[in-house]
Amino acid sequence: MKYSTIKILPLFLGGILFSQSKQDSLQFRNIADEILVNGTAYKNLHDLTKNIGHRLSGSAAYEKATNWAVLKLKEAGADKVWMEEVMVPVWERGKESLQIKDQSGKWKSIRMLSLGNSEGTKGKNVEAEIIFAKSKEDFDKLSDEEIKGKIVFFNYAFNQKFINTGQAYGDAGKYRRNAASWAGKRGAKAVIIRSLSSALDDVPHTGMMKYDTDDTFKIAAVAIGPKSADELEKALKSQKVFAKLNSNCAMKGEKRSHSVIGEITGKIDNSVIAVGGHLDSWDVGEGAQDDGAGIVQSIEILRAFKKMGLKNNHTIRVICFANEENGVKGGNQYAENVKKNNEKHLFAIESDGGGFTPRGVAFVMSAEKRAQIQSWKNLFLPYGVYNFEMQYAGTDVEPLHDLDVPVAELVPDSQRYFDIHHSDEDTFEKVNRRELLLGAVTMGQLLYMIDKSW
Repeated sequence: MKYSTIKILPLFLGGILFSQSKQDSLQFRNIADEILVNGTAYKNLHDLTKNIGHRLSGSAAYEKATNWAVLKLKEAGADKVWMEEVMVPVWERGKESLQIKDQSGKWKSIRMLSLGNSEGTKGKNVEAEIIFAKSKEDFDKLSDEEIKGKIVFFNYAFNQKFINTGQAYGDAGKYRRNAASWAGKRGAKAVIIRSLSSALDDVPHTGMMKYDTDDTFKIAAVAIGPKSADELEKALKSQKVFAKLNSNCAMKGEKRSHSVIGEITGKIDNSVIAVGGHLDSWDVGEGAQDDGAGIVQSIEILRAFKKMGLKNNHTIRVICFANEENGVKGGNQYAENVKKNNEKHLFAIESDGGGFTPRGVAFVMSAEKRAQIQSWKNLFLPYGVYNFEMQYAGTDVEPLHDLDVPVAELVPDSQRYFDIHHSDEDTFEKVNRRELLLGAVTMGQLLYMIDKSW
């Protein structure tokens, strides 16, 4: 009898597991069908980008976007929608220009963008000779005398050897963030960097920079396109080149603003499974890939779950974070409120890599939970999603990890993202409908599995 029981039990359990796997596979198909056929994310993105456009935190456009997000979450069927107050920094760009002059003696205008949070020149011309450094190592070899009174130019390019362009972005990112402090402390008048771009065009890209706390003089920092950067480097090898910079950008204190949140109440408990993106964008382009895509994908998941009548065990919450681009105030405030309210979160994922074809999901969590998710890999493979090995999370959900919440980020194909990231090129027209919807499908399928398993 004992032998018979032992012999039969694995077969019985195997049958249950096979049945469950088949049910999950069918549910994956149902989620995909609903989103790919009836999804509203692409239409919502058109509305956000064309009727509101770029929406830097602290701007009137961002406040308009918060009202838009409330409306869209209600239309999607959220049981509850609210705004979460957060203080955000206010940075304004204003008019700006950059001209260079070589031995021809003629000034030539160059496309440029001031870096976000940079101080400007207060509307006055800052004119000086340009001194060139390919890298931080080259810069460190220059004497203070060579740097003082000059405009320092860094031409550190994306490393094209990296297949994952996010690695190249991380590698080059220190120049955008820190070059102004490096140069300012050694007496430079301003700094110019090569844009953080995987393209070889002449499009300038902005993005957040920061000054060190001990900076006594905050110099202006601007970015130029890759083509202009290479042309400037070539000119500097044979002659003296001068620059004339005029910019009005500056920090304008803080302002009360909001993240926008909507949810479907859990049927068993109020533990939260969160999905989101950041509602703000830089003040150029339309903020379509960064991060309008993540916003509309997250809202789409809520809409699809509600339309399908999925009985989620736990609360499914969509968060449209404020101020990811130049402060992460929304993400930090959300985590603070979760801690203060002693609110249990099971999982949080952000989409902030663009609306391109999903390839996987990156996680920051325990080895045990990672192994569990990886055991679901075969369910995702029919949808072209296979990479569950990367270990990082979205900037806005990352603060939740300090509260022991497993966090993640959708991993789309990265090859085109940094061609347009933080630039005038980030427009609705750069987004493909099916790629955008497939990102929502992947996150929706993952949330379904976590909801039923955790």
